[in-house]
Amino acid sequence: MRRYVLTGAPGAGKTSIARALRQRGYPVVDEAATDVIAAEQARGVAQPWTEPGFVAAVVRLQRRRRSAETRGPVQVHDRSPLCTLALAEYLGHPVGPELAAELACAERDRIYQRTVFLVGSLGFVTRTAARRISLPEALAFGRLHARVYAEHGYEPIAVPPGPVAQRAAFVAARLDPF
Repeated sequence: MRRYVLTGAPGAGKTSIARALRQRGYPVVDEAATDVIAAEQARGVAQPWTEPGFVAAVVRLQRRRRSAETRGPVQVHDRSPLCTLALAEYLGHPVGPELAAELACAERDRIYQRTVFLVGSLGFVTRTAARRISLPEALAFGRLHARVYAEHGYEPIAVPPGPVAQRAAFVAARLDPF
């Protein structure tokens, strides 16, 4: 199975591209951090990303989702454990044993393709309950993602800004034959 990752700045449109690829028939593994945040906020935790167990919770959900999706020779992942590593660094959280183990597994088993899609910023960020980041912060966070992937030997393909359908077609054209 070939697993491709969409990564980049918050609010750049990764999830919209993933949805469009799902509509084209590609199996998609959804991003985890937003759902962890939403679940914790529903329990009354206003800023779950400040909690010590946040990164581990994201890793566990990512792993469950990756393990549950077994369809197709090609999959698209809205983020990966390397994104979680960038998130941990950005938030000042330690890597921790769960993330370290998931990163080691991803490397050892070559879970993800070495080509990743680095989704470029749209030039704005729509704030949500889970996304409370300014555009300059999002751009810096996007650069952090690019650095983390490069440091781990991944090769980014820049996905330029544009309409969702155009960006999804750009990604689909570069996936191995479906």
